[in-house]
Amino acid sequence: MRHDHLITSKQLSRGDIETVLDYAAEIDADPSAVADRHADTLLGLLFFEPSTRTKMSFETAMKRLGGDVVDMGSVDSSSVKKGETLADTVRVIEGYTDGLVLRHPKQGAATMASEFVDVPLVNAGDGAGHHPTQTMLDLYTIRENAGLDDLTIGIMGDLKYGRTVHSLAYALTNFDAQQHFISPESLQLPREVVYDLHQQQDGTGIKEHDSLEGVLPSLDVLYVTRIQRERFPDENEYQKVAGEYQIDAETLAAASDELTVMHPLPRVDEIAPEIDETHHAAYFEQAHNGVPVRMALLDLLLSDDTRIGGDSNE
Repeated sequence: MRHDHLITSKQLSRGDIETVLDYAAEIDADPSAVADRHADTLLGLLFFEPSTRTKMSFETAMKRLGGDVVDMGSVDSSSVKKGETLADTVRVIEGYTDGLVLRHPKQGAATMASEFVDVPLVNAGDGAGHHPTQTMLDLYTIRENAGLDDLTIGIMGDLKYGRTVHSLAYALTNFDAQQHFISPESLQLPREVVYDLHQQQDGTGIKEHDSLEGVLPSLDVLYVTRIQRERFPDENEYQKVAGEYQIDAETLAAASDELTVMHPLPRVDEIAPEIDETHHAAYFEQAHNGVPVRMALLDLLLSDDTRIGGDSNE
C-alpha cells in the first residue's frame, strides 16, 4: 500500500492540523509515553541544503520515538557529486529506510521525489516552495501563545522567497485569522500565492503593507523572517533590501503587551538581541517545539495512521 507523504501544508485540513497539534501536546507533556513506539524504525535524512534546527529536530524526534536515522551527509560526499539524479538517490535510500525526510534547493523537488518512493516522504523545505513541518510547529507555538481563532498576525520580511511564510499562510486559512503581510515591494508574496489566499478566504483575511508601523498595535503575533540572501539571483538586489526590516525594543513600544514575536530562525539582524529577554520573544520556544511536533508527525505517518494528510501531487 502506498503510504502518505507530507509535501505541502495545502494538503492539510483544519482537522488534520488539530490532530497533529493535540498529539504533539500529549507528547510534550509526557515524551516517555511514546519512547519505544518505533524501536525498529530507520528514518533517512537527505539534506541537499544546510540545516541546523530542522535536521537535528528530526533526528532527535526519531530517536525519542525509539528509532534511529541514517544520514546521506553532505552533497559533496555523496553520489550526487557524481551526477546521480534525485529520483535515483531517493529510490536507493528508500531501500535502507522506513521513511525519508528531504530538503532540496529546487521548488517542487519533494513532489517529484515522492512519485518514486513507497515509504512516507516528508518535505523539509523545497527552495522557495513549502516547509510543512515548520508550519506545524509554528501553529503549535501560535496556539500555545495566542490561539488560532480570532487571531491577527503580521508576517514580515522576505515573503517572496520565504517557504515558511508560504506554508504558514496557506495553513492559517483553515482558521479565523487576519493575516497582514509586511515587506518591501520587491519581496511581496508571489501573486499566485496571494490569489490562492484570496480564493480561500474571500479576500477578507488578507492584507498587504510596506510598513509595520500602522498595523503593529493590532497584532497578536508578529512572525519575522530574514531576508534570504541565498535565494536572490542578483547580489545587488539583495543589498537594496538587506537590513530594511528590523525590530528592537523601541519598535515594540507601540505593540500590545500580549504580542508574541516569532521567527523560524536563523536570524541575522532582523530581531535585536535585546528582544530575547522580553516576554514577547517566543522564537526559542518555537525551535524547541519542533521536537514534539515532529515526533507526532512521524508517529502518525510511520504507523500507517490515516488521520492526517494524504498523497499529494501539489
